[in-house]
Amino acid sequence: MTVLTPESAQQAIQKVKSGDVIMVGGFGLIGSPLTLIDALTKHDVSDLTVISNNVGEAGRGLGILLRQGKLKKAIGSYFTSNREVAQWYNKGKLSLQLLPQGTLSEAIRAGGAGIGGFYTKTAVGTDLAKGKETKEIDGETYVFEKALKADVALIRAWKADTKGNLVYYKTARNFNPMMATAAKYVIAEVDEIVEEGELSPEEIVTPHLFVDEVIKSRLILTKEGVVERE
Repeated sequence: MTVLTPESAQQAIQKVKSGDVIMVGGFGLIGSPLTLIDALTKHDVSDLTVISNNVGEAGRGLGILLRQGKLKKAIGSYFTSNREVAQWYNKGKLSLQLLPQGTLSEAIRAGGAGIGGFYTKTAVGTDLAKGKETKEIDGETYVFEKALKADVALIRAWKADTKGNLVYYKTARNFNPMMATAAKYVIAEVDEIVEEGELSPEEIVTPHLFVDEVIKSRLILTKEGVVERE
């Protein structure tokens, strides 16, 4: 596991290649790895498939990557947080896979647990189930959802120790812990890095074995918006 300075974000993001599937944590911009996303906007890549709850907001977070035309496909559950997503989709410039939020969460968890997919009642009988396998279990109809995995996960945590163990802060936790288990390479952006042994084992959510690199955040979200850390 490697600990990097905020200035090394561009170095870390070189792990993302054109055509990759990437997972990006966050709910809106809460719990979103803004420093890593900023570095990705300056990285020469294209045809990315992003798995995230939403595509940031207009001109913020993943919304910048959308405007740059770097995204080929988005898999998520709340695309209306960025109305530009619909514009790109209607122009045929972006492919979308809409998943109910609980299904999205479970699909990521399944990917990290080595499960190929699962059956759920959610979306049965709707357009979201079209083309998907269905099965009757105990008299109830279920739809099969494939697990989700990624080449690289960009996640956001509150604290890390120098070994790479992660602690999260309240709702900023969201999809981040699951994404850390479901990608081949995991880069964690954090507010604070402490020495190994300073985190209580009871508070550690993501063990260091899932984390490849840790970088201290340079960009943070405040009431005024996205600002640079002093």
